[in-house]
Amino acid sequence: MLAATTVVGIDVSRDWLDGFCLPGHQRFRFANSPEGHDELILMIGQMSAPVHVGFEATGGQEWVLWTALMEAGIEARQLPPAQIKAFAMSRGTRAKTDRIDAELITRFMMFRPEAGRALPGENLRVLRILTTRRAQIVEMRKRLAAQMSARRKQGIPAGIEDLDDALKAMLDAQISELEQRIERALASEQTSATKAGLLRSIPGIGPVSAAMLVAEMPELGRMTAGEAAAMAGLAPVPHDSGVMRGRRAIAGGRRALRQVLYQAALAAACHNPVLKPLAKRLTGRGKPHKVVIIAIARRLVTIANAILKTGETWRHQPG
Repeated sequence: MLAATTVVGIDVSRDWLDGFCLPGHQRFRFANSPEGHDELILMIGQMSAPVHVGFEATGGQEWVLWTALMEAGIEARQLPPAQIKAFAMSRGTRAKTDRIDAELITRFMMFRPEAGRALPGENLRVLRILTTRRAQIVEMRKRLAAQMSARRKQGIPAGIEDLDDALKAMLDAQISELEQRIERALASEQTSATKAGLLRSIPGIGPVSAAMLVAEMPELGRMTAGEAAAMAGLAPVPHDSGVMRGRRAIAGGRRALRQVLYQAALAAACHNPVLKPLAKRLTGRGKPHKVVIIAIARRLVTIANAILKTGETWRHQPG
């Protein structure tokens, strides 16, 4: 629990910033605009230091505020909405308003001051935007391919196939352009370029998965293997009670990163000299294909964590 600290929780919406402060129990509302940000920064500057500010991830609506706070020298952290929701349930709070959410965020920070993450550097922010946009367009292409396949089975009316092909070509071009911009963003900053080079030395980790790891897991290389797997959402979560042993399943973590690692694991299961035998052993023991690939993905992220921790590229010595 934080002591001798002012904690400010902010519920960020498109138009408003609703806040709650402890220990003063002060509430406030400012416009979510440059003028409102200035008013908030002025108010925080008059509080007793140190001040910790937190808000939920809201799909990007908090980024301008986050940047303004950090430029003003105010510590601010982005908090996972799932943890705030679980905290509300633990308190028996069912009602939901902006004022209630702001207070929940504040009280959550009092007990979990280490939760959330700090604002990444500008290059990482650009990289995260690019990797997120690529993932969105890849998902669009995947859905289009499924629709095209279904239409072919049903019989395609004249002229529709050309439209589908043109749309697919456009999506392919955008994905290719984004991948080029991701490569340039990685190369433009030394730390990111070094990390990407180390990661790409691992058989199975390609340009896209390396960029996603750099953008979405800047903490990689500074955590334990278990923490790395949990952050990627690849750690098995037990569901036991008494003598009952429930089925382990992965949960939580960063979804977009997990999807990319799953694809990387498919390649590693075939080409990585360490993970390929592991995949064969698990398959030989009757494990389902998806369970095998998740296990490989978990090993990949722990290997990536170890390589960034040591700063040495992948080396495999048979035997």
